[in-house]
Amino acid sequence: MNKTKTLTKGEMQVMNVLWSLPDSQGTSHDIMNNMPEPKPATTTLLTFLKILTEKGFVEAVKVGKGKLFSARVSRRDYTSYYMRDVRDTFFGGSFRSLVSFFAEEENLSQKDIDEILALLGKNSQL
Repeated sequence: MNKTKTLTKGEMQVMNVLWSLPDSQGTSHDIMNNMPEPKPATTTLLTFLKILTEKGFVEAVKVGKGKLFSARVSRRDYTSYYMRDVRDTFFGGSFRSLVSFFAEEENLSQKDIDEILALLGKNSQL
């Protein structure tokens, strides 16, 4: 995935719905039914799906008179790519700086801190 393959806010909404569907696939009707309010116009949704297909995030297969849309990129893979880009762009590639930023900006509870420390301890044992 390269920098030209990032998602706009609207594209991200469509992908979030697609990722939430069984097997990360569905018809435009399935996607529309699961879109948050206010729902986009049908033509807007179809435009997003066309763009997502052109960008390689979605595959469209003709089924009968309609199309079945499938995610070609998993939520985890996109999130990983996106967060690495944020780390590199805003924090000079430093994971520590990224974590420090969020630790300072967020109002973390002691429970949140304990869970993060447990996760870090678990990962250091791998």
